[in-house]
Amino acid sequence: MKLRTLKKWISGTVTTILFILLISMVFVVMSSRLSGGEPNIFGYQFKTVLSGSMEPTFQTGSIIAVKPVNEGSKLKKGDVITFKRDKKMTVTHRIYAVKGTDKQPKYITKGDNNDNPDAKPVLAQNVEAVYTGFTVPFVGYFMHFAQSKEGTALLVVLPGILLIIYSVITIWRAFKQIDGRKKKEGTSSTDA
Repeated sequence: MKLRTLKKWISGTVTTILFILLISMVFVVMSSRLSGGEPNIFGYQFKTVLSGSMEPTFQTGSIIAVKPVNEGSKLKKGDVITFKRDKKMTVTHRIYAVKGTDKQPKYITKGDNNDNPDAKPVLAQNVEAVYTGFTVPFVGYFMHFAQSKEGTALLVVLPGILLIIYSVITIWRAFKQIDGRKKKEGTSSTDA
């Protein structure tokens, strides 16, 4: 009896995990598609670190949480910011120095692992977000893959297929168990 209860508990747990995985993957993929890139959860954006310029603060392949900023002029030396370098490139570096005026600051940025500051100062209006201190190593590779067409297809379809396969196996076992009981009842009623 204990073995049957354990099997039911394991079966329920596996089904729940697969279902949560499917819903999570759909959420991550849809969130990244709708935001035009990185997922956006509870007002935080998750960026993938694609270079080693900020090591050891965060490693290549990590994801970092950044909080979007409305007022880029309230930043100070030492803040780690995400900014638009040009129309296509976003960079996350530390503010090395603040130049200009309070109303029109220019930020001199530098990657922690770089020898020299960045060549161009960053205008306040080009600052998109500030690093929150939250980093998850190596998950960025996964997120980067998830944003590709192949990754999207795989991460939405694979958990669904696994859930369907597991459901088919569970249903097949249930039918097999019912057939076994019917055969037992049929044999015992003819013996009497």
